[in-house]
Amino acid sequence: MRWLMRSKIHNATVTEANLAYVGSITIDEDLIDRVGLWAGERVMVVSNTSGARLEPYVIAGPRGGGAIEVNGAAAHLIGRGEQVIVMGFEL
Repeated sequence: MRWLMRSKIHNATVTEANLAYVGSITIDEDLIDRVGLWAGERVMVVSNTSGARLEPYVIAGPRGGGAIEVNGAAAHLIGRGEQVIVMGFEL
């Protein structure tokens, strides 16, 4: 068995970093549909700006707003305005 990258949002700009939220990454539901991610799916988020890597789960954000929001303690690692890659994998 092998883990393969199934979905990717490349060079997205983080629109919000919210320390007060309990973890995860909020992504515009239009983007989720376009790349085939699922709400609740664990993803890898890599910052092209800082090099930070983390594995939050996806929360569907409002459609059409372009939201890429890093929430909770992860906001210490990846902040607003950073460029990120969001990747979903499949076994």
